[in-house]
Amino acid sequence: MNTDQASGNWKQFKGKMKEQWGKLTDDDLTVVEGKRDQLIGKIQERYGYGKEAAEKEVKNWETQNKYRW
Repeated sequence: MNTDQASGNWKQFKGKMKEQWGKLTDDDLTVVEGKRDQLIGKIQERYGYGKEAAEKEVKNWETQNKYRW
């Protein structure tokens, strides 16, 4: 996979993430940019979830969208 493909895939998944977690801003997703731990942290911050709850949501999202970090 080249850089353009990876960038295009990330843009698709950003849209899907915004559908799932609407409170995440474009800036949040730019910071996350494919980093799972940072996504979990942003979900905790925006939704007030504990780490385990945020990890569970991300894992469920990954399974539904067949996304691998």
